[in-house]
Amino acid sequence: MSFREELQKKTEEIEGILKEYLPEETGFQKTVLEAMNYSVLAGGKRLRPMLMQETYRMFGGEGKLVEPFMAAIEMIHTYSLVHDDLPAMDNDEYRRGKKTTHAVYGEAMGILAGDGLLNLAFETAAEAFTMEVSPRTARAIQILSRKAGIYGMIGGQTVDVESEGQPLSREKLDFIYRLKTSALIEASMMIGAVLAGASDQEMAAMESVATDVGVAFQIQDDILDVTSTLEVLGKPIHSDDKNHKTTYVTLEGLEKAREDVKVISERALATLDSLKYKNKFLEELIRMLITREK
Repeated sequence: MSFREELQKKTEEIEGILKEYLPEETGFQKTVLEAMNYSVLAGGKRLRPMLMQETYRMFGGEGKLVEPFMAAIEMIHTYSLVHDDLPAMDNDEYRRGKKTTHAVYGEAMGILAGDGLLNLAFETAAEAFTMEVSPRTARAIQILSRKAGIYGMIGGQTVDVESEGQPLSREKLDFIYRLKTSALIEASMMIGAVLAGASDQEMAAMESVATDVGVAFQIQDDILDVTSTLEVLGKPIHSDDKNHKTTYVTLEGLEKAREDVKVISERALATLDSLKYKNKFLEELIRMLITREK
């Protein structure tokens, strides 16, 4: 089976797991449940649950213990996008070619759907306790909470929002990328590792791999924001420029950005390779994410 076919198969498997944990659209609060399901099922690479599952498998994890956490991380990622798209934040009408949640259901319901998904994420992760009450399930919940919160994704988004339209130092940009993008990828890979019984040292190695993957992924995003618009003639001027946003490319230039993506991603793969556990698909997945063209 080719990597593409395997990716497709694993994505479908994750879609199935997600649907198991999504709410039924009934009762007086039906609208918010519909909005939540619409947000989660609007597409996406399912990258975070996939990284979690592949890390879990790499360290010899078997069974369903990881599944509630896979659903939870995707719910957290989705809620952050729903809130990101709101008029008070990025004010986006479309995501992945579909109308954004607030554009379909209204702003108030967009806020509530995001809140609903964040709460449902922890309710879902806590399902793991019905399978096993142990230090590793407790540790996984702690990682999830911290990486999604003020010391993780929300911390990064706060600095990002406050920095809009202002010149940014490289140090601050690195901080934003590490928290806003890397934190949930770190959570995914660390939870996969901890649930499979990895040692503290192995978990630290996975955290470092994930940090690098997140940062390289974000820099590649900045590169694509510039290059794919140059190649596709007639496309409006790139969004980051339009929003007067400092990106890695505006700070360091295109060539240096490309070079750094290469250096950071090679470091991630070297750290992964230094472990005695191997997962060929995970290596390929990381490579694909960082060299992607869209």
